[in-house]
Amino acid sequence: MNTPRVILPFALSALLAGCVWAQSIEGRVVGVHDGDTLTVLDADKVQHKVRLAGIDAPEKKQAFGEKAKLALSGKVFGKPVNVAVVDTDRYGRTVGDVYCGTNWINREMVVEGWAWHYKAFSKSKELAAAEEEASAAKRGLWADRDPIAPWQFRASERGNR
Repeated sequence: MNTPRVILPFALSALLAGCVWAQSIEGRVVGVHDGDTLTVLDADKVQHKVRLAGIDAPEKKQAFGEKAKLALSGKVFGKPVNVAVVDTDRYGRTVGDVYCGTNWINREMVVEGWAWHYKAFSKSKELAAAEEEASAAKRGLWADRDPIAPWQFRASERGNR
């Protein structure tokens, strides 16, 4: 009869560990830094810098960088969002899927051609399909004759230093 007493703490620990991965942030977007990073202010007045999971938008100095930022701003700035937390990146930013109402903003940025599916960090079939759709329709950055992925742009910038 002692077995249930031994198992119960482990079961509770496993349940609580699962809750950590199901974390979300609710709040209002108070800043948009670029096409894939924003700041959410929660109800406790805590700011969370959030990197949209699975996508990579053009850098500010890169072609379409400012347009990507404006596109993201138009979708979320000043609006309530819910962030389904996926991870924390090496810069300490929350990485997550951002929803404004029922709209999955990460996907919208890709399907409208303002960001790439970041395949090095995401295996999402939905984001891959969204990129294919945007590319075929020559939307956003795909209208450029030879669009340069942000990770390639960053690598070339590091090489010029």
